[in-house]
Formats: sequence, structure tokens, C-alpha cells
Amino acid sequence: MIEQFNFDIRLIFAILNGKVSAAINRKLYRNFRQNGLDISPEQWTVLLFLWEKDGVTQQELCNATFKDKPSMTRLIDNMERQHLVVRIADKKDRRTNLIHLTKDGRELEEKTRLVTSRTLKEALKGITTDELKVSQEVLRKIFFNTKD
Repeated sequence: MIEQFNFDIRLIFAILNGKVSAAINRKLYRNFRQNGLDISPEQWTVLLFLWEKDGVTQQELCNATFKDKPSMTRLIDNMERQHLVVRIADKKDRRTNLIHLTKDGRELEEKTRLVTSRTLKEALKGITTDELKVSQEVLRKIFFNTKD
């Protein structure tokens, strides 16, 4: 089946090695800066999860954002320094810290949603809803075919 397609191998590898997501992340980073938001796209993915469900373990954040533990530790350390999140020992298990939003972290939600929404519109310019649906389905299949 695959043999019948005429692949643009450079495009396939650009997608597979993350060039598309890197380009979107750069655009999002610039848009955050232009709007006075001192956060990275990685930090935004953590905040996005916490806005939906505050007070979670570091492991839950790793699972939700597809990051390993050392990367997440570094990310949370930086976010604590910026007063966006705080680690609080779990009352049920003192060995576990729960990650909670601070007032500053909660207050970023509305402004970041506007910036991320605009960035997504810029990234998807000229793409029809049907094309987007097909692309999403194809990428979902590739992801599930290759995830461990």
C-alpha cells in the first residue's frame, strides 16, 4: 500500500524528527515574549494540565506531557523560581510532592490562552477543517504505531 505513494522524504523526516513542532514552539515562544509572558512552551504544557487539575504528582505531569523525570524536575524547579507553582508534600504520603499552581500561575491562564489560540490560528492558516481532521487522524495512527 505505501509503495503507491510518492513520498517527499525530506518532508516526512522533517515531521518525524520534530521540525514542525520545533517551528511551532519557536513561534509560540516569540508570541509569549511579545505579549509580556515570561514562560516557555514546555512550561505552558505543564500549566495547561494544572489549570485542568491542580495538585498532581510529578509523575502525572510526566505522563501528561511526555517528559522524563529529570526534565520535569528541572522544569518544575524553574517554575517554582518564577513563583508559578509550588511543591507541597502529600498528606497521605510524605515522600511524594504534589505540584500546585500559585496565584501567579493561575493568573496566566487567560492571557496564555489568547496567545496560544492566535499562534495555532497562524500555524493552521490555509488549512481546511477536512485537511486538519485527516492530518490529525494520520498523526494519531503514526503515534500509536510507534509508541512503546
